[in-house]
Amino acid sequence: MTITFHLNGEQVSLSDIEPTTTLLDWLRDDRGLTGTKEGCNEGDCGACTVMVTDHSGAKALNACILFLPQLQGKSVRTVEGAAGPDGRLHPVQQAMIDHHGSQCGFCTPGFVMSMVTAHTNGATDHNDQLAGNLCRCTGYAPIIRAAKAAAPAPVPAWITQDRSFIFSEISRGEVEDRGAEPPSALRPQSSDDLAKAYTARPNATLIAGATDVGLWVTKQLRDLEEVIFLDGCADLKQITKSEDSLYIGAMVDMNRLRAALAPYHPSYAEMIRRFASQQVRAAATIGGNIANGSPIGDNPPALIALGATLHLRQGDSRRSIPIEDFFLDYGKQDRAPGEFVEGVSIPRQPDALRVYKLSKRFDQDISAVLGAFNVTVTEGTVTAARIAFGGMAGVPKRATAVEAALLGQPWSEATVKTAQAAFDQDFTPMSDMRASANYRLETARDLLLRYFADLNGAPEHVLEVRA
Repeated sequence: MTITFHLNGEQVSLSDIEPTTTLLDWLRDDRGLTGTKEGCNEGDCGACTVMVTDHSGAKALNACILFLPQLQGKSVRTVEGAAGPDGRLHPVQQAMIDHHGSQCGFCTPGFVMSMVTAHTNGATDHNDQLAGNLCRCTGYAPIIRAAKAAAPAPVPAWITQDRSFIFSEISRGEVEDRGAEPPSALRPQSSDDLAKAYTARPNATLIAGATDVGLWVTKQLRDLEEVIFLDGCADLKQITKSEDSLYIGAMVDMNRLRAALAPYHPSYAEMIRRFASQQVRAAATIGGNIANGSPIGDNPPALIALGATLHLRQGDSRRSIPIEDFFLDYGKQDRAPGEFVEGVSIPRQPDALRVYKLSKRFDQDISAVLGAFNVTVTEGTVTAARIAFGGMAGVPKRATAVEAALLGQPWSEATVKTAQAAFDQDFTPMSDMRASANYRLETARDLLLRYFADLNGAPEHVLEVRA
């Protein structure tokens, strides 16, 4: 296997590398770049954050769940490369010193690289940018002060030149074995190439952002015998807007999805702001979030409530299904061997969608319950309703009994309270470490009432309501 990328301003070519070698392990074990720390090794703490630049710009990513083939044709900056070749500190590094932003120091390299990336992109929503970096010593106040202090400084030349290192001939390079054996890792350059490769290797593991699959390797210690990396499939990264629908390619990451949805469904976009962390959102894809079939995946309930259509491909054959039909049972989806998610389309519609995420932490946490509500009211009467939940069953699921209780009824608090009883018909949730079954049912009922208040203009957002 041959992989070519740039590391801290210098070109690197690697051969005979196991395709599931993480960037974190390679940096520390092979390059001696130990500034990138191993904390949780699952993409939660941010101690391993690096900056990765490609044609779409700079991203903060978790090196612990980033496989080396995902770096093909890109540029990587670790904390050792944040400073200039002459030793001059990056403005973020100097600000961290000036504002005493480091105490024990373990998390500091990750903070610095998240801040360097935000600084490169001109992002000043510091709380959001740093939600994926955990600190338990200094606290966030001096770190935020440092981020604000560094913001006006120009981006150093050694950082901006990373874009010039991304050569098209490198980006097109295949990642594959060079020996006589069939390749154990492929990096197709289009969905057509992917369709051929996956048909020939239906047992291969598809790797999009690796925010889920990465943990199979780092936590479950699984040996992935055959892998297909999807990052080279540029046509799966397309977003197409028409008068009738919004089409999202399977490889669109969460940050791009959020930006695309914001003009049409701001509540959905706001939920995505709380989807994991900046590092995870920059890697995780809409196709991966759907295809893994998790009952607590945050996107499917919202897409179900919007009446989205899922587009699947197997070889030269394509089919489209309502997205709720994709989830058959826990761990089981309507997807044949060699078939993959190509994209999802959302019908254009007046915005009545509200998406409510309940979790123990506001930022970077898995949902205990996620409810998505989309009710149409015509002249005071409910004429359509699509309501879906995550965390309430073995699959993302519509609340059909609740919908039926609303349809044809006046849009009133009395109707809503009557419909609340129908949740018992739709769901029999389980108790786990995130929430009890009773909590899930009670809060689901309350979310319907919250939706009614929301559509009637009452303040109901936790960041807006004040005592």
